[in-house]
Amino acid sequence: MLDQSYYEKADEIIARYGKKPSALIPVMQDIQSAYRYLPGELLTYTAGQIGVTEAKAYSVATFYENFSFEPKGKYVIKVCDGTACHVRKSMPILEALYKELGLSKKKHTTDDMMFTVETVSCLGACGLAPTLMVNEEVHPKMSPEKVIALIQELRGEGA
Repeated sequence: MLDQSYYEKADEIIARYGKKPSALIPVMQDIQSAYRYLPGELLTYTAGQIGVTEAKAYSVATFYENFSFEPKGKYVIKVCDGTACHVRKSMPILEALYKELGLSKKKHTTDDMMFTVETVSCLGACGLAPTLMVNEEVHPKMSPEKVIALIQELRGEGA
């Protein structure tokens, strides 16, 4: 059960866009932005508030890859495994991240909620391969050593 403040925040976001079905995606984006995930209870609540069925809201949320029903870390690291990145050894980078952060294919987020690691099909920066993205920042020409240094920097341990 979510705290009342979650519903108040949802009401504030809904008010910004208006109680209309066309507001569904921007409201969901803002809720996810506020909490780093889309709480199922808030999605149900939002659907009722803007006049769409719960099924419609869930079908939209599950259709788009950017929506997540699981909390994500402060730093969301997307490792590209598109053709150019894969050929230029993106998998050793992913393995280094998993090892450094204690994560795996089944566990994507660290217990301290600092890091979430995901693989993506393409980041659209093939000429800079292998690449990864931390939140909205692209990091080009990565290596396992560079990714460890990046994690240390994000933790505040480096430079």
